Amino acid sequence: MSFLSHLISGISLGSIYAIIALGYTMVYGIAKMLNFAHGDVIMVGAYACFFIASRYELPVVLGVLVAMLVCTLLGVIIERLAYKPLRSASSLAVLITAIGMSYFLQNAAQLMWTSNPKVFRSVVGDKSLKLFGGQLSISAIAIVTVATCIVIMLGLTWFTGRTKMGKAMRACSEDKGAAQLMGINVNATISMTFAIGSALAAIAGVLLCSMYPTLMPTTGSMPGIKAFTAAVFGGIGSIPGAMLGGILLGIIEIFGKAYVSTQLSDAIVFVVLIVILLVKPAGLLGKQVQEKV
Repeated sequence: MSFLSHLISGISLGSIYAIIALGYTMVYGIAKMLNFAHGDVIMVGAYACFFIASRYELPVVLGVLVAMLVCTLLGVIIERLAYKPLRSASSLAVLITAIGMSYFLQNAAQLMWTSNPKVFRSVVGDKSLKLFGGQLSISAIAIVTVATCIVIMLGLTWFTGRTKMGKAMRACSEDKGAAQLMGINVNATISMTFAIGSALAAIAGVLLCSMYPTLMPTTGSMPGIKAFTAAVFGGIGSIPGAMLGGILLGIIEIFGKAYVSTQLSDAIVFVVLIVILLVKPAGLLGKQVQEKV
C-alpha cells in the first residue's frame, strides 16, 4: 500500500506543477517569453486567499475568487509594465527583467507581510477517503487537486481550439505579424494570455498551500522552477505536454524522496530532465521547430 500511497501523492503534487506549468507554457507558446516571476504570482495568490479565508474567516470560495482576481490584475500589470516594452528586445533582456520582477515581488511581500511563516488553512479541510479497509488513505485536497488539474487542462484545450480568443492566441503563436495583418489585436491577446496564466497561478498557490500548509514570501520560488522544468519536460508550448510533464515530475520527486533520498530528490528530478532532453530535445510532446534563416 505504501507504493500506491506514494503514487497518489506524486500525482497530486504533479497536478499542482502541471497547473503552474500550463501558465508557463501558454505565455511562452504565445508571447515567446519566459515569465520567471510566475512562481511569485503563486505566492501573491496564496496570500490573498489566506487573508480572506483564514484571517477574516470569510467563505473559502470567496478567498479563491479574490486570489484569482488579484493575480489576474497582477499578471496584466506585469505584462504591461515589464514585458510589453521588451517585445522586440533580446531574450537576455527579457530574462533579466523577469528575474528582477521575481525578486521585486518577493521583497515587496516581505515588506508587507514579513518573512515569518503563516499557517495556511486547507480550502477543503482535513477530510480523507479510506480504501482497502483503511489501509490506504487519500486526502480530500489530493482528490480536489487532481480533479482541478484535469478540468483546467480540458478547459484550456477547448478554449484554445474552439473560441475566437483561443484561435487568436494560436495565430499569434504561429506568427504575430501575420496575425496583426489579419486584424487580430496582438497586444490584447498577449495580455489575455498573461491574465489566464496568472489566474491559474492563483489556483495553484491555493492548492499548494492547502497541501503543504506553510506560507511565506519565498513559497512560490521552488515550485515555480520545478513547474518550468515540467513545462520543458513535457514540451513547452504544449498544453497536454505541460500536464504530462507536471505529473511525471511530481511522481519522480515523491518516489525519489521515498526510495532514494529526501536530500537528493530535487537532483534526481533535474537529472531525469537532462536525460529526456538529450534523447528528445523538444520534450515529450513538443514539436521540433526549424527556424528559417
